[in-house]
Amino acid sequence: MEAPDPFPPADPLGEALHFLRMNGAYYCRSELTAPWGLTLPPMPGYLWFHVVTSGRFWLETEEREQGWIQLGDLALVPHGEGHSLRSEPGAPAPHILDLEREPVSDRYEILRHGGGGAPTSLICGAVRFEHPAAGNLIEILPSTIHIEASRSSRLEWMQSILRLMASEAGELRPGGEAVITRLGDILVIQAIRAWIQSDPAAQRGWLGALHDPQIGRAISNIHRDPARPWTVASLAQELAMSRSAFAARFTELVGEPVMSYVARWRMHVAVAALKEEGATVSQLADRLGYRSEAAFSRAFKRVIGVSPGAIRKSAAEQDRAHFAAAAR
Repeated sequence: MEAPDPFPPADPLGEALHFLRMNGAYYCRSELTAPWGLTLPPMPGYLWFHVVTSGRFWLETEEREQGWIQLGDLALVPHGEGHSLRSEPGAPAPHILDLEREPVSDRYEILRHGGGGAPTSLICGAVRFEHPAAGNLIEILPSTIHIEASRSSRLEWMQSILRLMASEAGELRPGGEAVITRLGDILVIQAIRAWIQSDPAAQRGWLGALHDPQIGRAISNIHRDPARPWTVASLAQELAMSRSAFAARFTELVGEPVMSYVARWRMHVAVAALKEEGATVSQLADRLGYRSEAAFSRAFKRVIGVSPGAIRKSAAEQDRAHFAAAAR
C-alpha cells in the first residue's frame, strides 16, 4: 500500500476563497409588514446579502425581476447593483435612506416599516472584500445568486447559520452585532462555494482555470510566492510542460498571458499591503522582487493606474472617515 503524500497538491480554489476577507459596511435587521418595499442604492465594490428569517420577499434588480426569496433562502447581489425588495410585485419601494431607522451602532441598524399586514423579517448586509485579489472571483459571479436552502438537505449548514442569526437578531444581546456580522461573512462565503459547486458557469474562465490540474497549480505557485522571479519557462518547468504549450493553455483558460497575470497579482498583493499594513514603497519593492523602488513604482502605476502613494492616501482618508463616523 502506497504511503500518503505528506505534501498533497495545493487547492487553488480553496486558496482563492481565502482572499474573500470581508469588511462590513452596513448591516440591518428589518421588521416589515405588508404592503412594504425597500430600494437599496448601488454600491460599487460591495456585495449585498439578504437573509429571510420569516415571511418572503420579491427581488428586483435594475435590469430585471428576479423572483421570490422564501423563508430559509439567501439572496446575494454580488456587484453592488441597486435593487428593490417588496412584499409583492408592484408594491411601493421608497429609498431605504428615506425611512426611519433605529441605529444600534455605526454599522448596524433596525428598520421597522410597512402597512400592518403579513410580517416579514430580514437580515441584510453590504460587505466589501478587503483583498483586491478577491476581484478575480467576484467579477465572474452572476448579477444575483439565489440559494434555496430550504429545498436542499445538502445545505443544512445554511439552516444552522440562519437559525443562529435569527436568534441573535430577535434579541440583540451584548456582542450580538459582532456575532451577526461574523455569521454574515460565513454565510456569504458558503453561498459562493455552493454556487461554484452547482453552476456550470463556475467551470469556465478564471474559476475553470483553477480547476485545471496544471494551470491551477501554476496559479497557486504564483499566489504563494509572488516575489519569485517567475518566467514562462520556469513555470512550465514546474509543471513538466513545454513552454509554448503552457503559455497557450494559460492564456486560453485564464484570459490573459501568464506574465501579465504575474504582474497583476504582485500589484494586488502590493495594494493590500499598502491599505492594510501601511507598507512603504521600499518594503514592497524588496518583498516583491523588484531591483529598485523606481522599478516597482513604474510597474505599480502601469498595472493599477495610480501611484502607490495615492493608494496609501486613499486608505488613510477612509480610516479617518470611519473613525469620524464611529465618534458621532
